Amino acid sequence: MLNRLKDTYHSFPRLFWVVVLVSFIDRLGGNMLFPFFSLYITDHFNVGMTQAGFFLGTMSAFGLVGNLIGGGLTDKFGRKYIIISGLIFSAFSTLTLGLVDEFSLLIPLAAFIGLLSRIAGPAHQAMVADILPEEKRQEGFGILRVMANLTWIIGPVVGGMIANRSYFTLFVIDAVVSSLVAFLVFLKIPETKPETSQEAESILRTFRGYGTVLKDFAYVAFILASMLMLLVYLQMYNTLSVFLRDTHGVSPQVYGVVMTASAITVILFQFPTTRAIKYRPPFLMMALGSFFYMIGFGMFGFVAAVWLFAAALVVITIGEMIVMPTSQALAADFAPEDMRGRYMAMFGLAWTIPSIIGPSASGMILDNFNPFTLWYLDAGIAAVAVGGFYLLHLWLGKRKRFQAAVPAEFVEPTL
Repeated sequence: MLNRLKDTYHSFPRLFWVVVLVSFIDRLGGNMLFPFFSLYITDHFNVGMTQAGFFLGTMSAFGLVGNLIGGGLTDKFGRKYIIISGLIFSAFSTLTLGLVDEFSLLIPLAAFIGLLSRIAGPAHQAMVADILPEEKRQEGFGILRVMANLTWIIGPVVGGMIANRSYFTLFVIDAVVSSLVAFLVFLKIPETKPETSQEAESILRTFRGYGTVLKDFAYVAFILASMLMLLVYLQMYNTLSVFLRDTHGVSPQVYGVVMTASAITVILFQFPTTRAIKYRPPFLMMALGSFFYMIGFGMFGFVAAVWLFAAALVVITIGEMIVMPTSQALAADFAPEDMRGRYMAMFGLAWTIPSIIGPSASGMILDNFNPFTLWYLDAGIAAVAVGGFYLLHLWLGKRKRFQAAVPAEFVEPTL
């Protein structure tokens, strides 16, 4: 095991590990706060999940605009200083959220925060794609998933204990961590934007490049299927905590412990999972991962014990270990080198649009209907995503770009 870890370390560039380290620190601060954000809004402002979902949806809607702006700026000006700017905005906005006491102020604040804090997203993904060659990207994104889930072991448990005493302390910690990471990026990470021989684009022409992305119909189809899948997946982070609290009486601290089941699964099995799927047809792997989402989220419709909640999260996490590195590698592989930021920004729509729709829609279901209905509906949406990715496999799976470096001994799996 030790030799395998050493081999893995030496097979990636040193700069990649620097990015992994600063990402770990940033995620640690965020994962102390983020799992409890819906609980904070409903508790601190004495509102229902419908209002909380509207706030989260507003922030995501403006985040969509910020994400697209960030993609253009990333291709035009580079990665490093866009990332630093995003971290500084994140620190400022997090602290501001912790200081607001009137719910009416949250909505305009959500617009401002969503616009500025999401600018750096495409730059993060483009930087990883810059650093790693194509054949290492899936495994590299898998490593980032492992490190992110290490923070889930520490963050929710510690955050749950702090949340029982003071939510504001969580906001302060996250702001401090974001500021520290911005300083580390400034000191330790160089600019990674590839040099191109093409004539420099004007900023207007850079943003017009999104039209080229939209004409890549295969990529757009991939994004649409991903939206369905992520509409279900994101329930784990903005609705599940409120459902478990209100329907089953699960405290924030217990919820934090339950969430560690997902993190431990990733830490133990992400590396072997990534190796097992590395040479498999990527769209079939997306379908398989979505199938696990269908089963796992559907379980919340009928299980009623803490250990079964943890088991459902493990099933979901199996899907996550398949889907996350595969989808990120696919998005990077679709992108021409000089349009990587804009392609990554468009891939961000697969996250942002479900973030806009999901919290409000799920909040209305929880507040006005049988709450178990939400999870049956999620299972149905995940089933549609399974079918969508399978159709993408039939359409795109034979293309050369999705068959590179596949050894002959790998036989195409069937669902």
